Amino acid sequence: MATTKLDWSKILKSGQRIFIGSHAAVPTALIDDLIENAKNLHDIEIVQLMTLSDNKWASPQYQQLFKVNTFFIGGDTVRTAVNEGRADYTPSFISDIPNLFNNGILPLDAALIMVGPADKYGYHSMGVSVDVVAAAAKSANTVIAQVNPNMPVTYGQSFLHTNQIHHVWEHAAPLPELPPPSLENSKIIERIGQYIALLVENGSTLQIGVGTICAAALRYLSNHKDLGIHSELITDDVMHLMLKGVINNRKKTFHPNKIVTSFCMGSKALYDFVDHNPHVGFYPSEYVNSPANVARNDKLVAINSAIEVDLTGQVVSDSIGHQFYSGIGGQVDFSRGASLSKGGKPVIALPSTTEDGKVSRIVPYIREGAGVVTTRGHVHYVVTEFGVASLRGKSIRERALELIRVAHPKFRSQLLQEVRKHYWVPHYQQQTPVDVPELGDIGFKKLTINNESFDLRPLYPSDERRLQEFFYSHTKETLQLRYNAVPTTMTREKSCNLVSIDQSRDLALCIVRQKGSAVQIQAVGRYYFIESQNSCEVAFVTREKYQGRGMAGMLLDEMIRIAKERGLDSMQAYVLAANKPMLSVFERGGFKRLPSEEPGEVLLKLELIEGAE
Repeated sequence: MATTKLDWSKILKSGQRIFIGSHAAVPTALIDDLIENAKNLHDIEIVQLMTLSDNKWASPQYQQLFKVNTFFIGGDTVRTAVNEGRADYTPSFISDIPNLFNNGILPLDAALIMVGPADKYGYHSMGVSVDVVAAAAKSANTVIAQVNPNMPVTYGQSFLHTNQIHHVWEHAAPLPELPPPSLENSKIIERIGQYIALLVENGSTLQIGVGTICAAALRYLSNHKDLGIHSELITDDVMHLMLKGVINNRKKTFHPNKIVTSFCMGSKALYDFVDHNPHVGFYPSEYVNSPANVARNDKLVAINSAIEVDLTGQVVSDSIGHQFYSGIGGQVDFSRGASLSKGGKPVIALPSTTEDGKVSRIVPYIREGAGVVTTRGHVHYVVTEFGVASLRGKSIRERALELIRVAHPKFRSQLLQEVRKHYWVPHYQQQTPVDVPELGDIGFKKLTINNESFDLRPLYPSDERRLQEFFYSHTKETLQLRYNAVPTTMTREKSCNLVSIDQSRDLALCIVRQKGSAVQIQAVGRYYFIESQNSCEVAFVTREKYQGRGMAGMLLDEMIRIAKERGLDSMQAYVLAANKPMLSVFERGGFKRLPSEEPGEVLLKLELIEGAE
């Protein structure tokens, strides 16, 4: 075992396969020493994940010495090498990479890693990066370790004994840092973070990735309670929430009272935070990313990003057309685990367009050369700055309409035209989703009625089947009072016409009870614009179970406010004289009775202009 100078000609041979440490535990100085003293070595295959380094070994000047084979394309140097054919990309679930080493599919001749100094028992900590490093160190024929006194001591399954290391090279160096992403001047990313935070219930356990979207989501969770972490990665934002007490891991059902992770990347403050911290456990990727273990956490919310999503819910995350960009990573591991978790939610989040706004990232079909990382069966929610598309249990038609709703408005018509070519939506689906900006930035309002939670939101085109179910739930008495008749059918086409309206002209709101992906309409209120009078006609219907609980009044108040903002002069309604509860709702809202031409029917009117009679 060497402690000062390494003789690489005796440690390695040309043509061998070596692994280098990951993320913030990349042994950069050790690799530099190899490059400087390689002598006659050549054609060495480097197997790696992402590293916080310049990855100079993937540069053209070292292509005779090294050939990089990466599981995740991180950084421009590696990305350029892959797309120029000088390096390889091997797509793999992170949970499966250890098996590639252990089962001899990618046998390792050597592993170059970074560890901390041995403790008095002879154990070195792998510190901030256990992930696949643990498997590589245990399966490689030779382990060469850069011993760095700046490496934090972390707990969990993060130790290697001195007798598992064949060559030690002592070299102190600061760990590479990853500055927290700035969210300044990024309203789109912040809005996405807001929507993600709305999906996270108190007591949830989170998996998060790296980048601005996940950072924004975490920053909007500061008012949540009793959150936990089971995630391949933790960052500074996780540390901040733990220091605030938001993340305390008390409600976790797997490894309660402890963060479970496999690596961390961030600032020196984060590395100091995990040092000798018994509340954070670092475990190998095959353990942390195992979908079965992920699913042992109730209410596991997996938050991951994407490059594009097609209208059936297929997720492209590692490539832009034929150009490979990143990797599979842990997205599928955690999406599958979250879908198996009791109350779990797999979430995919992305801006609706490219940065220049010229290309939609919600697409009718994935572009040529792009690869599906997460299948349409894995995804429950897709989030953009325009809202949350709920896909679980949805037909292809409903998925397409949900995803068009969260696409950028300037691309919605084009997307609907494209999807109609393949008969995913019927010919009568003509109207694209239209937002109701008067409902505020997030497009809906939370309500609490008799200790039950509801959402007040617009009717969406994808509500077609739910509105049909709502209609057939009514008694004959309710139908008679609402329609002054007893209609017996609500076809899908008619239901489609009722939910697919131009919300900038007419208005259709509903109150829904939503539990995860299960949604049920409880009340509907709508008005139809009367252009000749600059007025509108208002109508409501409420599910029998919730009649008398104020839902119609809440919808009416919201519609009055919106009508005023839109500059309408008045609102009117026709109500059967026998429908005393509905008459009371309108009169409490300020409507006045006027003479009606129809016997048994009451005309009510609300003037919206002060002084009008």
